[in-house]
Order: sequence, then structure tokens, then C-alpha cells
Amino acid sequence: MKKITTGIVAHVDAGKTTLSEALLYKVGNLRTLGRVDNGDAFLDTDQLEKKRGITIFSHEAKLTTDDLEITLLDTPGHVDFSAQTEETLSVLDYAILVISITDGVTSYTRTLWHLLKRYQVPVFIFVNKVDAIGADRGMVLVDIQKNLSESCIDFSKIDDEFYENVAATDDALLEKYLDSGAISDQDVQNAIVQRKVFPIYFGSALKLTGITEFLAGFSKWTKEKEFSDKFAARCFKISHDTKGERLTWLRILGGSLKAKTELAGEKINQLRSYNGEKFTTITEAAAGEIVAATGLAKTYPGQGFGVGDAPTALLKPVLTYKVNPQDNDLHACLKALQTLEDEDPQLHVTWSEHLQEIHVQVMGKIQLEILEQLMQERFGLNIVFEQGSILYQETITKPIEAVGHFEPLRHYAEVHLLLEPLPRNSGIVFENKCSLEVLTKNWQHQIMTALKSKEHLGVLTASPITDMKITLISGKGSIVHSVGGDFREATYRAVRQGLMEEKIRQQTILLEPWYDFRLEIGRDQVGRALNDIQRMNGKFSTPENIGERTVISGSAPVAEMQDYATEVRNYTHGEGNLECVVSGYLPCHNAAEIIEEKNYDPVSDLENTPNSVFCSHGAGHTVTWDKVPETAQYPYTYPLD
Repeated sequence: MKKITTGIVAHVDAGKTTLSEALLYKVGNLRTLGRVDNGDAFLDTDQLEKKRGITIFSHEAKLTTDDLEITLLDTPGHVDFSAQTEETLSVLDYAILVISITDGVTSYTRTLWHLLKRYQVPVFIFVNKVDAIGADRGMVLVDIQKNLSESCIDFSKIDDEFYENVAATDDALLEKYLDSGAISDQDVQNAIVQRKVFPIYFGSALKLTGITEFLAGFSKWTKEKEFSDKFAARCFKISHDTKGERLTWLRILGGSLKAKTELAGEKINQLRSYNGEKFTTITEAAAGEIVAATGLAKTYPGQGFGVGDAPTALLKPVLTYKVNPQDNDLHACLKALQTLEDEDPQLHVTWSEHLQEIHVQVMGKIQLEILEQLMQERFGLNIVFEQGSILYQETITKPIEAVGHFEPLRHYAEVHLLLEPLPRNSGIVFENKCSLEVLTKNWQHQIMTALKSKEHLGVLTASPITDMKITLISGKGSIVHSVGGDFREATYRAVRQGLMEEKIRQQTILLEPWYDFRLEIGRDQVGRALNDIQRMNGKFSTPENIGERTVISGSAPVAEMQDYATEVRNYTHGEGNLECVVSGYLPCHNAAEIIEEKNYDPVSDLENTPNSVFCSHGAGHTVTWDKVPETAQYPYTYPLD
């Protein structure tokens, strides 16, 4: 029997969980159909999901037909919980992308499509709600091919035109088709696996229309993945069961995994196979299976075992809030939030001993509301969040050689780094180009470890740096005096010293997050909306009229638009709709104002000092960052201009 692991992804309200229910019902796993909005969906097991009628957490179910066994992962649809969706993508064989025929391709649909491409996941598309009044299959097909890919092909009718369309997606396939007049089912399967073809099916999950056809097509056109005999696995989720037991969710990517064995130095107590909220205990999990392991305390989402870790998350929080514990113990709140951070590392819970404050990072207001309810229901802590602010980032515009020196008495290390700008939304990249004749392998390892072990802060507002390549190019050590920690200190100081050089040359930039938005309003409200968007320093394309409604698409700074949904509801009397998806970071529209407001002095930040320590006359002394180039004891590779 063919075994496939697939995940269902979609924009909120597209019918993702309803499709999951329909699939389970059709294969006989459910006797009655659940409804998300009724709070009785098989996969929405959490009380918060039942109350809100949305999927907040990813869940697992198993479907079995005569020739196919599907492990189905249902994921959150709301953009605020996109981090959990992204974590799931790294363990999928295929994804099912649900698109509502009434909404078409939304901003978040495009975001999901970009993520699926990033993780190289083959995609089946299910166009839902075809029974809706005014639904037009031809129009939505054009929309999908225009906004996602021309290789999205209608698989609902298999004829000569279908095979021509499939063949046209690949030169080799087209040549084969022209030579022989046919392509095989295996050719089509391979084209789907290679993401050259994306099958489209149409139906209504709520009415069970098109479900049988979709299941038959999914069974026919998918290929079972081949696995190595050597053990490999990836963690894609951390959760806690109703008794507080920590669960590490793993996809076995090779070999097998037994209970009571060690994984990364920790012993597995139990392996569980889940179906909804119910589970059975198993002694061994084979390649391809998904299991939840207990007894592991140090695992994290994206962690690879025998394979590399999953790529760094693309979707990251852009807002930060302070916790108001009200009448609760502050440290109890911190402990509870750290448990939630264990499940969702993107929360980035931080504790300031000096200020006695807890801060969290979130994607949006809905996630904040869910956090408050989770704290109440799981931990009995009635808290609120306040003083929201934007998460800024910093970068540079030109390369610079950065130097850090650390030489108190009986210590010695000097590190030379090259800082280079990268394209927007590239993150931080590290590279080592230092010769072993200059620094020993051990010293180089210490420097590279130090670079990767810390979130380096910029010198404009103390925001994290990004879009930068940091390369180790040279340095100096002492066989007699260099000890553990010396190169770490020199490395941290080098990064900051280079950033200060860039600041003085006006080659640093403050970045802010931007939204891609889609605003749907009445025609008589267009003038007001366009004025608002310009006021918010936003950009927009030509408004599109759809009946009596107008759709405006564009982009705007999160800082300006984060509360605009309330305004839209007010001036449209509840009829308007604003959809926002974080598109990435761009230069800050009011950088001077923000820098002045933050009033950050990088030289006074002793934990992130740009200054170096040199030794003379038997004692260490501080050399300020601007004097380091003339005091450095190893020559510059790229002299300052």
C-alpha cells in the first residue's frame, strides 16, 4: 500500500479543515461530518479552536483507502499562526493548497505558494466552494495560473488537451509527446514531484462535491517516497498533552526509531502514533511515519537528526508586546510563557532583570488574544499585553573590514571580519575564508561558533542586524596566552566595531516590516481609502472594480497600517475587508524619527561594546572603536578608505 504524508494549507476561511473532515468522512474514518464553526471538527481538538472556529495548531489524522494510506497534517490558516504552518512544510511529501473560488488567490495564498517553493513541496490544488453563487471555474483558473504558476493544470478532465497541457510544462516531456503522441502516468507523476505540474481539482468540501474525484486523483498521481536504511528524522513540532507531557513530533526520514533508545543524547520514553486527539503507543516507527516522542527535553522545531536542520523560518514576528501580569506572580507568568515558547520558538520570550519586564514577539493581534486565553486556560494566569511596538532591523550598504581585539593581562585574541550587504530579506550568512596558516582550526572554530551563537545588534537602535554576510578573513592568536573565550570576546567586539565604522560613514540603514495588503470596500469609499494609504506612506496599484465593490492592492509599513482594520470597519460600517500579510523588511520611512525616539548610545552599551582591550605596561586598557584600526596588531586585508 502506498503511504503519503501530506499537509493541507490555505488562507483562513478557504475551507481547509472542512476539506480534512470531508476526506476523513469519505474514506469512512468519520461517521458524521464535523463543522469548524460548530466547534465539532475532528481535527480542531483544542478548546480555543472550538470556541473561535479556527485552526490554531497543526493536527494529525490518518486516512486509508484500498490502495493508499495518507497521514494528513491540518495546519493553521490565519496568518498570525503561519509559523506553525511553515514548520510543518519541511516534513511533507505533498501539500494540498485550498483556494476558495469566491476569494481566488489572496495575498496569504501567494505567501504560502512562496513557502511551498522554498521547501520544494509538490502541490495539489483544491478549489473549494464551487457551489457558491456566481462561482466561475474559468475565472479562478485564470487567476491561479496568472498569480501562482502557468503550470497549474485542471486535472478534472483527462483528455488529449490535458496531456498537451502537461507536456507543455517541460521540454523533455513535450519532445516525447510530439514524437510518440503520448506520455505515461509515471511521466505525469514525476512532473508533479519535480514541481513542474500542479494539479487542480474543483469541489465543495461542505457538500462533499468532488471529494471522491480528488481522492482518486491524489491516489493515482502521487508517488511514494523512497527512504534510506540509515536512520534520519526531523522534528517539526513541540507540544504538550493534557497532562503536561512534552511531545516531540518527528517525521522518520530513514531507517527506523525505537522507544527507549537515545536521540541526540536523550532517552525516548514512549513513541505515540496519533489520530486526532487519540493515540496508540508503539514500540518502533518506520521510515515515512510520523510519531510523537516523550522524554525529550532539548529538541526544537526544525531540528534534524541524521539530516540538516530545516531552513531558518521565513515568516517572523514583527510586533513586540510587554506582559502585564496583573495580580499574578511575574515569574509564574515567565515560566508559563517559556513553555509556550518551547512550542513556538518565534515567540522570543525575553526577561529583563533590570526592568522586571517580560516581552513577547507576535505576528498580529489575533495571536495576542490567543496567547492571553492560553495563559488563562492552561496555566490559570489572567494576564494582558500592552505597549505594542514594531520590531525594526538594521543593515549596511557597503562592505567594511571589522576588527576586535581582546588582550587583558594573560589573554590574547584579534579577529578580522568582512561585513558585506546582501539583498533584502536574506538574513545573516556566515562564511570562513581564513587560512590555517593565519589562525589554527580550533581558533577558527571558536570564532565561527561565537558568530552564530548570538543575535548581533545594530548601532542605530539596538535592533537585530540582517541582510548581511559576515566572513572570517584573518586574525591573530597566542599559543601562550589565548584561552577559551578570548576569541568570542574579540569576535563580538569586531562585529560592533565594523558597524560603528559604517555608522560614521552613513552606511547603515534602519529597516521596518511592510505589509502587502488587499482592501475591499464600496465604490463610494475609494477616495477615502486612497487618501489613507498615501497618509500611511503606502503604495497601491490601480483599483479594480468587482460589481459594486472595489479592490485596492498594495503595500504599506506595518507601523502605519497595523491598526487600520478598525478604521476600515468603522468607515465602511462593517462591510469593508482588509487583509494584511507581512512581505518583508524595507528601509524605514521615518528612520530619523525612530532613531531619535530610541536614543540609543552604542558606546554605552557595555554588553555589546564596540571597543577593544589592548595590553601595555603589564595591564589591559580600553581602546575606543575608532582607534582600533591604527592599534590593530594584524594587518588589514581591506584598508579603510
